[in-house]
Amino acid sequence: MKTRVIYQSLWKDLSAEKSMIFLSGPRQVGKTTFIRDIIAKGHADTTYFNWDIIDNKKVLLGDPYFFQSMNRGGSGRPLVILDEIHKYRAWKNYLKGVYDKFHERFAFAVLGSGRLDISKRAGDALTGRFLEMHLFPFTAAELSPARMDMPQFLKDPFSGMDMVDPSAGARVWQELFDLGGFPEPFLSGKESSWRRWSINYGRQIIRDDMRSMNDIRLVDEVETLFSILPARVGSPVSINNLAGDLQVSFPAVRNWLALFDHFYLTFRIAPWTQKVSRSILKEKKLYLFNYPLIKDAAARFENMVALELLRAVRSWNEWGWGDFGLNYLRNKERKEVDFLLTKDNAPLLLIETKLTDTTPAPPLLEFQSVLKVPAIQLVHTPGTVCRVIEGKQGKTGVFSASRWLASLP
Repeated sequence: MKTRVIYQSLWKDLSAEKSMIFLSGPRQVGKTTFIRDIIAKGHADTTYFNWDIIDNKKVLLGDPYFFQSMNRGGSGRPLVILDEIHKYRAWKNYLKGVYDKFHERFAFAVLGSGRLDISKRAGDALTGRFLEMHLFPFTAAELSPARMDMPQFLKDPFSGMDMVDPSAGARVWQELFDLGGFPEPFLSGKESSWRRWSINYGRQIIRDDMRSMNDIRLVDEVETLFSILPARVGSPVSINNLAGDLQVSFPAVRNWLALFDHFYLTFRIAPWTQKVSRSILKEKKLYLFNYPLIKDAAARFENMVALELLRAVRSWNEWGWGDFGLNYLRNKERKEVDFLLTKDNAPLLLIETKLTDTTPAPPLLEFQSVLKVPAIQLVHTPGTVCRVIEGKQGKTGVFSASRWLASLP
């Protein structure tokens, strides 16, 4: 079992500040295993509750504070794990009461596969009572034995290359490329296991989670929409075009895409502009969490990089290191750079992806000349690519993705 060290460190930091942590992430990413088999070891006493288990549900409805009666075997705050509690109609008010009454005596882990993100917007009952944390599929950075620290990265994002063994990094990267980062198929090491797992994964989320919580009637159309998205990865997605292809309304497609995001089937990134309001009106680029569904090698590679960067940005924000963002750049001439990392909405680092091309892309250099920030071109070719070009506008690095991404904080 992978020990998920980077998430252990983040959990320790967050739980020292607040006794209730919301742990969100895709279904089957290992949230329950992480809490029960890793985090719970730091607590003398633990009780686990799952709303989907009928007997558990009966216990809570009969005694909302059932965890008070757990057997105490040691000192320290007991850990109460509340899984799928968001399916309880009054879950927000319930957790508010639990926190207000017991936060000094118990630690609480609240687990959810996306619905926590949807529901917390509906009211402020839990404001100030929890901290949020995300668990991602395995990434190259998580599986790397050594990473840059954040001050080092901010000072020089090119400095982590020597921390990663090229051959080991290349091997991990290829395994992720073939199998994705979800624990079950990745740890199996077999593409046949990924295929069996993947066949039911998206379908189960659409038919069970999304339909039961959002009253979706056109389930076949929703599944059709999801099936055509792998071919759209890496390009700005037009909701109008998708609606026309499916012969359904614009609002329906817009709602379904939002649900895919909320249930961690997809994620989208917006174009960056200095006026934030303008970026809301521009088309977003879409990516998958289960990226081996993407047949095109270049698009799959870009998706892998996007997920690595999203993991980093979410973690950095949760650590409290700053307000980081992930965007892309596109001008009126349709020149584009795949990714822009920002800090406090100011440009921090430009990133372009290429399968094999080690010559910096002209749009990368053009945008760098305007933004005056470091630029990196990541290539899928493993192990051998690692060079820095000193230019008039700043440093440009050309690196194997397997090395540079493995060194991310």
